Amino acid sequence: MANIFDYMKWRDISLKKVEFNEVDNLILSRLSYFPFDGVIGENEEITLKEAYERTKTLGTTGRTLQAEDIELYPMLAKSVRFGKCMVTNFVNIIEPELEKQFSAITVILPDDTIYVSFRGTDNTIIGWKEDFNMSFSDLVPSQVDSVEYLDNVSKKYDNKLRVGGHSKGGNLAVYASAFCKPETKKKIIEVYNNDGPGFSDKVVESMEYKSILSKVHTYIPQTSIIGRLLEHKEKTTIVKSTQRGIMQHDLYTWEVLGDKFIRAKQTNSSNIIDSAITNWLKEISPKQREEFIDTWFEILNSTKVKTVNEFSSSWFKNVATMIKTYSNLSPETRKMMTKTLKALI
Repeated sequence: MANIFDYMKWRDISLKKVEFNEVDNLILSRLSYFPFDGVIGENEEITLKEAYERTKTLGTTGRTLQAEDIELYPMLAKSVRFGKCMVTNFVNIIEPELEKQFSAITVILPDDTIYVSFRGTDNTIIGWKEDFNMSFSDLVPSQVDSVEYLDNVSKKYDNKLRVGGHSKGGNLAVYASAFCKPETKKKIIEVYNNDGPGFSDKVVESMEYKSILSKVHTYIPQTSIIGRLLEHKEKTTIVKSTQRGIMQHDLYTWEVLGDKFIRAKQTNSSNIIDSAITNWLKEISPKQREEFIDTWFEILNSTKVKTVNEFSSSWFKNVATMIKTYSNLSPETRKMMTKTLKALI
């Protein structure tokens, strides 16, 4: 079935001639994952095509999270639809001491609008830790940064704003749009959450969150897991994926027909998983979740790895280290870990 690659081959027409759509959103949400480090200078605006040429010169085109990114990047750079888009304000911040992973890029489109793209979780251990922190915290550092970033873009440009992201990036898009300054919020025309997790009860019951709901478009695959975590109040569109289970989170597997996603129905397995996780969150207090997650990542950090790739490259050695670390925990801590896992199972 067709995906975003097929869409690009079919719909390579200027945004001035054919208006922005939901598939364009998905593509630009992926743009924030590309290796723009060292490519775009501070306060510099360059075309996506020029950014790609600079990336080639640096020899960093292969530094992507997924193999498909290596194919999509030059396709977009050489396209009529996106090649002349201006990219600017790229940031990529990793701060282990704050347990923060935040990255975003601003895309100035030919239709005189701006798409602010927030990156989701990368392959850093810190990035994953911050994601898990969402299960017990009303606010994580990248959400704070997302609000500041969006307000800064709004202050710099008069253009109308589209805000989006995939996975955690979708969560940041909604959060930033909800809690930004009133003058920023007035410029927002659409917010896109592509299979991103929700929020705590405190956030979804806030007036700030409710004020942006009418502009939020949330898309999740039929067996979504990530996109159903925590609380959601916005309307959701179910899209068809060529994959199964957790692998449907991969946006390259989402099926496209023309300029729209192919709609689907929620599966029973997704409902079962969602129910299980929801019940677990109700049974385990936020304080218990925090203790469990902190301990789990303390065990993981004993391996000294910084990324998921590093962990995988020495899998047996790292697992052995983790087992040793776990065995050295106090009996009370081991009991807590076992009890929490059993509650989920």
